[in-house]
Amino acid sequence: MSDDDISEVSQLLVDAERADGSAPLSDHMWLDLREGGRPGFAGLVAREVGHDHLVAYCQLSRGNDSWAIEIVVHPHHRYDMAKIGPELMRSALKIVHDEGGGHVHWWVFEPSQLHHDIAAEVGLTVGRTLLQLRRPLPLEPDLINRINDFTTCRFRPGLDDDEWVAVNNAAFAMHPEQGNWTPDTLAARCRAPWFDPDGFLLHHIDDQLAGFCWMKVHDKPHEKIGEIYVIAVNPEFQGHGLGARLAIAGLTHTASQGCNVGMLYVDADNSAARKMYENLGFVTHQTDRAFVGDVS
Repeated sequence: MSDDDISEVSQLLVDAERADGSAPLSDHMWLDLREGGRPGFAGLVAREVGHDHLVAYCQLSRGNDSWAIEIVVHPHHRYDMAKIGPELMRSALKIVHDEGGGHVHWWVFEPSQLHHDIAAEVGLTVGRTLLQLRRPLPLEPDLINRINDFTTCRFRPGLDDDEWVAVNNAAFAMHPEQGNWTPDTLAARCRAPWFDPDGFLLHHIDDQLAGFCWMKVHDKPHEKIGEIYVIAVNPEFQGHGLGARLAIAGLTHTASQGCNVGMLYVDADNSAARKMYENLGFVTHQTDRAFVGDVS
């Protein structure tokens, strides 16, 4: 991906976000694009003669034993998604085939019947469902009181990297996107313009990293959202209620930065996590879905 390639695709993403009110690529996909590609990355573009902008963009990123695929269609061309979608998906699946095959996730944000039809046409079926949960901020006093004796410290780039990566990978060992991070993966996230180490909270027990809550702030025109970007408890310390207290600490921090909405993503079938977040006042705001399949 050259600078011109990234600029052209970035303009398509801007146009799509203006139309939809939300980012068209997931965060890890966008960071792969911004970094100019890496092993396991591919970008496909669709053009039409006479148009000065891209018609569509499709990105593949190889994750933890699987491939993630996302498609962004320019708002002016969405009427033709029934043709554009299958063409891009077949090209993407051919790349996966040529690279040795593997499990595929095509992520769609708030899918319509057309997305279901396209998935069926290329041999994919409904897989993971991801829920976006939200709640107003600040938190109620009774929740904030739960962290009166709970201490956290800020993440120190360059010093805490190795220990954090080890805990993250242990906690997300079976997760297709969040598992199998490297220090380079972390460093790329820390170069993002939104990164703030003060919102990257670590909790230690006996000098060992027991858990963390990494917050991301979205400064929207009419609301400021504090997202729980990544949260996890070290498997050695699970079962002691640390997850809820880490979430409260993270949300309290972003509320102090002026955020009036708390947000996070959770797998629909993660009943334990959903119950914890519901107890913290979160409700479902949006449903995203992965269409999945195996490419030989």
